[in-house]
Amino acid sequence: MKTLFSILVWFSALTCVAQDSLQTTQVEATIENSANEEDSVTYERFLEVVENSLFEYYKETWGKERAYEVIDSLGFEEADRPTYSDSVYVARLNDLNARTIIEIEINSDVLNAVKYFVRKRRRFTAVCLGRSKLFFPMYEEYLDKYNMPMELKYLSVIESGLRPTVKSRAGAAGLWQFMYRTGVMYGLQNDSYVDERMDPRKATDAACRYLKYLHGLYGDWSIALAAYNAGPGNVNKAIRRSGGQMNYWSLRPYLPKETQMYVPNFICMLYMMNYYPEHNIVPKEAKVYLHETDTVCLKKSVRISHIDTLLGIDQEEFLVLNPTYKSDFIPETDPKQCISLPVEKIGTFLDLEDSLYEMDIVKDSVGGSFVALEKKVIHVVKTDETMAQIAAQYNVTISDIKGWNNLRSTRVYPSQRLTIMKAVRKYIEAGSTGSVSSSKSSSSSKSSSSSKVPAKTYSDGKYKYYTLKSGENLWSVSQKLGIPFATIQELNRDLDPKRMQPGDKIRIAKL
Repeated sequence: MKTLFSILVWFSALTCVAQDSLQTTQVEATIENSANEEDSVTYERFLEVVENSLFEYYKETWGKERAYEVIDSLGFEEADRPTYSDSVYVARLNDLNARTIIEIEINSDVLNAVKYFVRKRRRFTAVCLGRSKLFFPMYEEYLDKYNMPMELKYLSVIESGLRPTVKSRAGAAGLWQFMYRTGVMYGLQNDSYVDERMDPRKATDAACRYLKYLHGLYGDWSIALAAYNAGPGNVNKAIRRSGGQMNYWSLRPYLPKETQMYVPNFICMLYMMNYYPEHNIVPKEAKVYLHETDTVCLKKSVRISHIDTLLGIDQEEFLVLNPTYKSDFIPETDPKQCISLPVEKIGTFLDLEDSLYEMDIVKDSVGGSFVALEKKVIHVVKTDETMAQIAAQYNVTISDIKGWNNLRSTRVYPSQRLTIMKAVRKYIEAGSTGSVSSSKSSSSSKSSSSSKVPAKTYSDGKYKYYTLKSGENLWSVSQKLGIPFATIQELNRDLDPKRMQPGDKIRIAKL
């Protein structure tokens, strides 16, 4: 079978030699004179998406992979990494060009991007192929609704690595990386409770409408893609500087540097997602597939932690399916909030729905509440252990570990001691003034009896503030000042408990 495939590849390349020989010769000459291949795809944001996407995949589905029959049918061994001549890449790109209305120009940047990904970013392609099982069927539904090219689904791959919760340094968020203002312009709500830029369906609908608007402006899908990345203002400026050119490849030298590689990277992913079997890339198994989920709409407000308690679905799993929510609270809205759940949990939800809405009432009647605490853990680095593996073990991020330990790089060494702040949820019963342990309770009583100096606070006319001291957090301050923990949590929703430091000001009362 492998021999047959090789013959087919050779025959395909041979038939294209005559028509593409001049073009291929020019491309190869350009490649020889070009700098490092990696220069063509190393603009920072895209590679950051690639690396973060791989880390999130390993955290979600460590060790799971799926071998497709198509790989075996090509006759490759597991370790094979096939390489091809430029003429083969040119032939395949020409074939893709014939099958899409998005113009594919074959040049050194496009070829270098393809070669870079088939050599050094194979796992990224494998991960995105797995995640595509959750998102691509839905993307195709909306692209069909708006009568748009199906190939545009690959745009989300280079924007976010198919991760709905990803945020860029510039503030863009979600699968389609909407900036705040553009999101609002296209109806994506963003408030204290929800960020609809991270809602897969709503963001996809908005992205289709935005891309269709951009195509209407320029009449060219490649220019529309450039405008999606850089904004219409930068594209209009490039058109003026180019003397009125309305072809992307003519405009390209006048666009911002990052945008100059945006369409070549899109073409690269179009190639990778179509020709991955020929490169022996095995798709990683998705954690969940679209057909394994269903949607229910909520009649009242609920807490995600209550869904966790009643349905046996942990918060991390819930937020994978419902990345829109910023906090534990899902508000009652009109139209109603709708959540996605595993199909097997839908029946349980319907049976327990009334109990779910009543949990806050029951909780209030006994005076209890859920609280989020942090437990300090010292992790001793093992031989060959990486920071990414440590972060996955404790369900934290690499940035968290670096921040807690004042590290500038991700390098760790055997026997190194790392501080980890592990999240722990507790249920505080009525009448509990809330010590987590008897030892803490006694020490708290001792300190309160031995020191009668009131805590220093100040106000700005709107809120009353307290300055954190070493070793203090929201929970310890609530016990020190006798303020309900839930009240302090509500007043400080914008603070990340993992990043609070001595000297930070926290709100303790509204004036």
